[in-house]
This record gives sequence, structure tokens and C-alpha cells, in this order.
Amino acid sequence: MKVLIVDDDVVDRRLIKRTLNSMATQFHEIREATSVNEGLQAIEEERFDVILLDYSMPEVDGIEMVIELRSKPDLGNTAIVMVSASEDPQLALNCIEVGAQDFIPKNEINQGKLSKAIVHARKRFEVEQRMHESYLAVKRMAERDPLTGLSNRYHFEEILKVMIATNRRLNNSVALLALDLDDFKNVNDTLGHGVGDQVLIEAVNRISTCLRENEGFARMGGDEFAIIIGGVANLQEVSAIANRILGKFTTPFTCDGVEISCGVSIGAALCPADTTAPNQLMKCADIAMYRSKQSGKNKICFYEARYQAEFHRRVGIRNEIGSILKDSGFRLFYQPIYDAKTSKIVGTEALVRWPEKDPSYGPDEFIPIAEESRMIDGLGKWVITTAIKQLAKWQETNSLLTMSINISPVQLEHDDLLSCLSDAITAAKVAPESVVLEITETAFFKHSDKISDALHALSQHGFKIALDDFGMGFSSIAHLMDYPIDIVKLDKSMQIPSATGGRRQQVLAGLALMLRQLNFEIVAEGIETAAQQDNCIGLELDKLQGFLLARPMPASDLQTLLAAADE
Repeated sequence: MKVLIVDDDVVDRRLIKRTLNSMATQFHEIREATSVNEGLQAIEEERFDVILLDYSMPEVDGIEMVIELRSKPDLGNTAIVMVSASEDPQLALNCIEVGAQDFIPKNEINQGKLSKAIVHARKRFEVEQRMHESYLAVKRMAERDPLTGLSNRYHFEEILKVMIATNRRLNNSVALLALDLDDFKNVNDTLGHGVGDQVLIEAVNRISTCLRENEGFARMGGDEFAIIIGGVANLQEVSAIANRILGKFTTPFTCDGVEISCGVSIGAALCPADTTAPNQLMKCADIAMYRSKQSGKNKICFYEARYQAEFHRRVGIRNEIGSILKDSGFRLFYQPIYDAKTSKIVGTEALVRWPEKDPSYGPDEFIPIAEESRMIDGLGKWVITTAIKQLAKWQETNSLLTMSINISPVQLEHDDLLSCLSDAITAAKVAPESVVLEITETAFFKHSDKISDALHALSQHGFKIALDDFGMGFSSIAHLMDYPIDIVKLDKSMQIPSATGGRRQQVLAGLALMLRQLNFEIVAEGIETAAQQDNCIGLELDKLQGFLLARPMPASDLQTLLAAADE
């Protein structure tokens, strides 16, 4: 056992050393120091099992040395016993509080008491060490994400506060990046959470290669991450880091032999340019990240003040959707679909509308928000049930009438879509062939097996599948071959604005010819002029729909229109 005696009094040092040598315990080395500075130097040179430290010394006292020693993380298993000529109990308590393990008055130093003090000090130190290690382990658990090992939200918020304060003193800017993996939910839903966890770990590894050691990186929850960058000089520096991260996601992930494409949307906010408050900075970065997702995903978007109002508007709409659904307050309008040859109404498309109240929002605004928030499931079920009930009423006098219902890609990925449709037609006693499910081409972008399986199941059940907005810009003929499509609805952008259509007319004529030869039923949307109507009839399209023929209307108005057509 190695002991260091730190005492400025040579007589006291000899007494302590003589007592140690008389003890049964073997002290392999006893080293002496006459001052705190000399003692600290000795500790720098070698490790000791026990330090016997005098409380009262010139220049620097023993308590100052204890404080200095306990600040050293590499002190090892060294126990400290304070000795003093004073017998003041408060002095002993002060020594223990700053980190000594025991205290012994000098006039009580003898073989028994010194031996007991040393053993007690070492045992106490071991207990303290175990308690400290347990505390650090609990602290790590409280501050770290167990899957990735990154800081968690709680720890990151503390780091953010310190980083902002430090950079403020240095007149530096801080950038906060909010990251969210694109379409990650589909990975969990289709391949399982085990594969999802592998993707998260690999994503963290890729992002980490783009960061410096002093840049805070945290998993905020789920597939959301945050990065804090200090000492930012300009936006270009932040853009460069973000673009390096985006570049890491161009290569698909490979998990269990499956290739998974996954992008990342990044939002950035700056302190003090955007805000100086840590919590507000996180909100700004989140708002910018949501803006990135709305803009097409897999890109970087910097926060702008106007995004705040847009974000709150979207949150307000989302909250309103929930309230309106609860009260069954949405309205369904119906737009007639006409036979191109006979000009008779042969079908109708159900279109959901906001309630008659202020403020009012169009479907182009509230439906995407319903999809993002997963409330499209509840809204879609209401549309399906209401529209099919209405179809049953109209079929009492017009048995050949069909009902077209728009189906979101989100609904297609939901397991109970088929059962919802089946329950609705069974309850209303409507044939599945009279229900047309309109799917936009965006549903095929993910090439999801779940969507493909859902479409084939719906088709096998007897429902008609219509490809909506065909020709809008992302069309692929392969979709017509790969999926059970019965009807193609040409987007209104395909309509020629005048009788002299030029190349657009040629494209429309070519598409019509190809689709007829492939035996697809063709519906022309967006008929707004007599010239467009005549052109579509001339191209032998099957059905027509548009404002020229009839605008979307309440069920009661369409009932009147159908009754008039029967007379």
C-alpha cells in the first residue's frame, strides 16, 4: 500500500510515519510532502492508495487541496484522511463535505486509530466510487437514446442552452438543424420495427460522418433528429453541412438483403438571426423542416418569418378537421359524369367540401393536411359510407348510375380500406361494380407492395379502379400495365384551349387512340368550353366531366337534375 503524508510540520510527519511503520499492514512506500504544492506534484508523478493530509498549512490549506484533488477525474482509488491539531466537529464535517473520507485529530493519532481511519477511509471511498458510477450510469440512461447512443431530447435541450450562451459571449451565431427521415413510417409498417431500427442506426452513422466532434447531435424521438452547430459564419456554411448530409441519403440502405430508399428533410434556424430563445429556436427549425417536407422532401429549408403564420394556419386547419369529423360536419358535393355519345348522366364523383362557415378552406388545402395527420382515414370512411348510401338512393330510379370516390394513397396503405368499402356496399345493397375508386398517380411513386396488393384486392372484389389526373406530368404507361386499372381520367391540363390545338391536340389524339386500343374506358376531365366538348366527342372518348356540363352540387340539386333527365 502506498501512502502520501502532506504536512508542513516535520515532527508530525515523523509521528505519522513511525505509527504507520509499527502497524501490521505492510506499507510498501511512504512518501512525504511539506506543502500542498509539493503534495500535488507527488500525485502528478504517481498514484497513492491513501493521502494523510494536514488541514492547516501555510499559503494553501488542506481543504483547498482536497477540492483540487476531487476535481481530477484520474485520481484513481485514492482515499483521503484529514489530520488536524483542532478537534472542532464542524471542521471535521467541512473536510468530509469537500471530499475527504475521514478526519482524525493529531493528538489521537496512534496505531489503532490511524489503522481504523485508513481502513474506514478506503472502504468509504469504495462505496462513494460505486455510488458515483451508479449515478453516472443513471445519468447516461437519462441523457442518451438507448438505440443510437445519441443525446436524447432532454440532454440536447441542455446542450443547446449552453451552446447558445457560450456563442453569445463570443458574438458567434448558432445553427440548429431539425431532421426527419422521409416516409420512414412505411419502413416500419412494411418491413417491421427491427428493420426500421437498423435504418435509424445506419442513418445516424451516415450523418455523423458529416459532423465535427463538437457539434451536438441528438435523436429527438422516432425518426426525428437535431444537430446544433456553433461558431457559424454564414448560411453557406450551414448549407454545405446540410447538403453533405443529403448526399449521404442518395445511396439506398441495405437491411436483411432488402434495399430501402429513404431521404431526409432538413429545416434550419439561426440564433440570433431568427430568435435567441432555445425553445423558440427549436420551433423555428421544426417549422422549416415541415416546410421542406411540403416542398417535396429530401431538401434543406431555412426558416423564414412567414413560415410561422403558415405553420399555425396548418395547425389550425388540422385541429378544425378533427372537430368537424367529430361533429360529422363535412359536406359532400357531387359532380355529374356524362356519356359522350348520349349526353346522359351515367355517373357522379363525390367531392368533399368544408362546412359552410368562416374561415373556409378548399380541398386542395385541407386534404393534404388530413393525409399528413392521418385523419384522412376517418374522413375517407365518412366519404365512402355517405357516398355509397347516396348512390343506393339514386339507383332506385337509375340502376346504372356509378359513384366515383377519391382514395388517398394513405388510405390504400391502411389495412381496413377493403373492409370499409365492403361493409358500405353490403349495408347499402350496392354492387361493387358501380363504385369507381379514383387513384392519383402519386400513389404509385413509392412502388409499395402494400399499395399494389390493396389495388389488386379491391379489383378482385369487383370495384372499378380509375387512374386520375393522367397526363399531369408524372404519367407512366407502365402504371397501366402493372396495376388493375379499368378507367383512365385525362387531366384537365390535356384539354386544348381552343379549336386550333396544335401539338397538344396531337398528344391528346395519340393518347386517346392508344388507350382505346388497350380497352381502357376514357373520361375527359375539365371540359369548360363547347370546343373542348366537341373535340373530345370527335376523339371518341367515352365520358365527359367539367364545369361546362355541370359544377359540383349538393345531393338535392343532383337529384333534381336526375329527375329532370328521366322525364
